[in-house]
Amino acid sequence: MRNSAVLAVRRSVLCALSCAALSAALPAASAAAPQPREASRVPFAARYQAVQHGGVVRAANSSARGAKGTESVNDDATLAYVDVDDDPLTYNSSRAELAVPAGARVSWARLYWGGNLRVGEQKPPKDNGRVLIAEPGGRYKALLTDTLIGHRTADGADAFQASADVTDLVRSSRPGQWTVAQVNVAMGRSTVGGWGGWTLVAAYEKASEPLRRIGVWDGFETVGPGTGELRVPLDGNRYDKAAAGRLGVIAYDGDRGTPGDYLAVRTSRTKSTRLADSANSADDVMNSSITEFGARTVRFPDRTNTLGYDSDVFDLRGALRDGADRVHVRFGSRKDTVWLGALFFQADVRR
Repeated sequence: MRNSAVLAVRRSVLCALSCAALSAALPAASAAAPQPREASRVPFAARYQAVQHGGVVRAANSSARGAKGTESVNDDATLAYVDVDDDPLTYNSSRAELAVPAGARVSWARLYWGGNLRVGEQKPPKDNGRVLIAEPGGRYKALLTDTLIGHRTADGADAFQASADVTDLVRSSRPGQWTVAQVNVAMGRSTVGGWGGWTLVAAYEKASEPLRRIGVWDGFETVGPGTGELRVPLDGNRYDKAAAGRLGVIAYDGDRGTPGDYLAVRTSRTKSTRLADSANSADDVMNSSITEFGARTVRFPDRTNTLGYDSDVFDLRGALRDGADRVHVRFGSRKDTVWLGALFFQADVRR
């Protein structure tokens, strides 16, 4: 392993260079903009809602990796940065494919990113609200958050989530893998572990697809031992029996192999249905994975264990089997402290 002092100096130099490059890439007005506001708790609220022929897709990847291979759990793991590009000015970067169907028009898109600032090193929060993003085949563009940042120091961690609208960029881009760099995450080792990653969520319209209700809700809330359950109302509309649907979730610090965390959907017609699939058990649903209906997605690197970062999409047919109205999500954890960042939903409606 390299000398830790040398690594620290290298990280400081790279951070200084990358921040300078980031400032240079920003328009003058944006570079001079005030630091975005932060809050330790951001209640969940609707960010986007529509009824349209189409759906919602996402690309996601982690920004941190195990320094000595893939550990079974995040706690006590030694973390390093993921850095897949060939740019010497970035110290972390990763890629993932956004699978917008051919012939579809993107109606809305947003990038979410977050991580832990306190691991072996302590990162300052000044860069929480900025990242670099590159569309497929494109060059990095500076992106600043356009909303309140969730940032809470508790339970041995220093966690945050930020986000920004990227509709115009995604709408004008070609298919392929997106790259996100400079997520403000820390590396090293701590008893609570470290984590970081990003998710790009996009709603699209396509006339040949079913009519669907689409929604995205975001915030920054913590669940864990003694905190009780988080409940997020999603939709008061009615759905037919056996309607097709999906629910996506973005969360931080879910440890693989630590049971007791769950994600459930409840409606006025059915009892609470815990979501699970082949990659995410009903009693350890936040288990450091990036999956869709249990299958891995197209991304680079493609590690099975994302060490504290979850971005998963679940099948809702079980929860909607008897039809539904007044849909809401229940999220809880009896052992892990988990931060919930966003939920995205689609369900078929009657034509």
